[in-house]
Amino acid sequence: MGNTGIQVSVLSYGFWATYGVKDNLQGKQGIETAIQLLRIARAAGINCFDHAEAYGLPNGEAERIFGIALKQLQEEDSALWRRSELVITTKVFWGGSGVNESGLSRKHVREGLSNSLNRLQLDYVDMVFCHRPDPHTPTSTVVRAMTDAVRSGMATCWGTSEWSAQQITEAFWIARNEGLEPPQFEQPQYNMLHRDRFENEYFPMYRAPYNIGTTIWSPLNSGLLTGKYNDSVPEGSRATMEIYSWMSEKLAQARKDGHIDRIRALTTYAKNELGSSMAQLALAWCLKNPNVSTILLGATNVKQLEENLGCIDVALKITDKHIEAIEEILGNRPDDWIGPGGSGNRELNTL
Repeated sequence: MGNTGIQVSVLSYGFWATYGVKDNLQGKQGIETAIQLLRIARAAGINCFDHAEAYGLPNGEAERIFGIALKQLQEEDSALWRRSELVITTKVFWGGSGVNESGLSRKHVREGLSNSLNRLQLDYVDMVFCHRPDPHTPTSTVVRAMTDAVRSGMATCWGTSEWSAQQITEAFWIARNEGLEPPQFEQPQYNMLHRDRFENEYFPMYRAPYNIGTTIWSPLNSGLLTGKYNDSVPEGSRATMEIYSWMSEKLAQARKDGHIDRIRALTTYAKNELGSSMAQLALAWCLKNPNVSTILLGATNVKQLEENLGCIDVALKITDKHIEAIEEILGNRPDDWIGPGGSGNRELNTL
């Protein structure tokens, strides 16, 4: 993971939009489901588990569920779930409705991270993220707050989520010049339909001296890239939940932009050429990018998680020829992209 020396599995398991939200996996049901899916994830080799103080607001229910589930799993198998082999993350920014319960002030970073640790029932997290840039707090203050978090032992390293390359470099050089802890990883959205920032804007950040690692969120573009919305909205899917009312607008825009037609074509290609599902192809496509450190999975049931785990076998099958065919269907390769078929020499991941 970047310059941290921490080894993460190429797939991780995240708790966003899964646990502790209205109409979905709360209380006892959430704990039982978490234990079941965490067992499967860990048995498959996943060692990284992603959280945030904002997940399951207003009470941080997602972190609380994980903390309870982890304790039970450690009682079942202390060797498999030993803390030294796990990489547990959280993010601070949205902590509550009060004016000082959000943002990246030194006050909220300390209080927000402390509250997360209490819910997770942990002494420290391995990675802590600034969940978004804070326009009201100077970058130098943010760097000092995150340095405090690391050097106090509450976290081992820190990074960013959805920061611009300029914001990351500013924080990096403030830290370097003032003897503070620099950001070492970024959590951006990246998928077949959302790629310009990750492939272009961040590209210099993957090299020295930054060497940032990445934890990719929404690799399936809120479920669009599973193909389940190709013809209709399935009952019980995220788009039917009140809390995700914005999905209706997203789906309408996807149809207008021709994304659904592309996903239909990719679904057929995945089945005929790789013997895979659309979701597996979308995840495998992300895995082939060498600048992806780990991909966050957000499965809510056994079938979904097991299918997603199959993306590694699909990634092993994908060749440059497959990538070119996929790019032709997508038709959204950034203009100055330097991967296969481009003008540069970026190499594919040899996973």
